[in-house]
Amino acid sequence: MTADPAPAVLDLGPQARIVARLAEGVDDARLADPTPCPELAVRNLLGHLTGLAVAFRDAARKDLGVTTDTRPDATVPDIGPGWRADLARALDGLTAAWQVPDAWSGMTRAGGIDLPGAVAAAVAAGELVVHGWDLARATGQEYAPDPAALRVAHDFLAAAAEEAGGGDGIFGPVVPVPADAPPLDRAVGLSGRDPSWTRSRPAGTPAR
Repeated sequence: MTADPAPAVLDLGPQARIVARLAEGVDDARLADPTPCPELAVRNLLGHLTGLAVAFRDAARKDLGVTTDTRPDATVPDIGPGWRADLARALDGLTAAWQVPDAWSGMTRAGGIDLPGAVAAAVAAGELVVHGWDLARATGQEYAPDPAALRVAHDFLAAAAEEAGGGDGIFGPVVPVPADAPPLDRAVGLSGRDPSWTRSRPAGTPAR
């Protein structure tokens, strides 16, 4: 993976806090609802967010092991009874770990892939921005990602798609969106999602 890395000045804290606030707004009655990720219900998406926060925390620390070596599609993640506190704690740990300058230098690993520290930070930004959108859409919440994290996520996803030949991104086949679409819609399309997805009208469903 050679897509352009995130700048060393990127603070993942604002985006992590946005995701934490979205999670706090999730009604337990909606945990089984679908998300823009066809294979994940809301509860599984929350479990994935917790796991990726831990994995990228450990990637920043260069604490390599099970959390950094396991592919994200190896299992379907889930949540436990204290999932809100677990996710908030994991996001705090992620934020703190990437505030240490050594996190940005040298090589590390995430999802079983070896990559430079700065690239791992860009992937983390992409995960938080895109899955923040997933969670907001699935639970009917407003979503405005951190502008700095969105910029890094968009640039990284665009570079990854270009490297793959333009048709595929790191999350799936790119969904074309207008060139003048808002940056978030463009990032969502680059991640393989349809920006028109809603709980009431999933992607591909004709408007009524």
